[in-house]
Amino acid sequence: MTFAEAVKTCLTKKYFKISGRATRSEYWWFQLFYFLLCGCIGVVSVAAQQDLSIVLMGLLVLLMISPLFCAQIRRLHDAGFSGWFVLLSLIPYIGGIALLVMTLLKSDSDNKWGPNPQSTIE
Repeated sequence: MTFAEAVKTCLTKKYFKISGRATRSEYWWFQLFYFLLCGCIGVVSVAAQQDLSIVLMGLLVLLMISPLFCAQIRRLHDAGFSGWFVLLSLIPYIGGIALLVMTLLKSDSDNKWGPNPQSTIE
């Protein structure tokens, strides 16, 4: 999946969808998109020398929290884990590292969350 396809998929087709699976490329391209948006807001706020960035960052977080959360759950499903493992993020340090490792794992073969998305790509 390309950068543009991942962003389009996560922001339009799967904005609130936690069922199913997300490939590594879909998940990590979308994470990169979010990181770049945050960076752009930071650059604009430094250039403008105003505190507008707090408002813009707040709006960005409100708009992006659902697709980020849903993409992470679908990525966990793809690796063969339950979406409830996203709650590991509540554990300081260790939880974030565990989630990072889980999202880096290869796609599991067909599992209870659906067929392997890599095998359905044409």
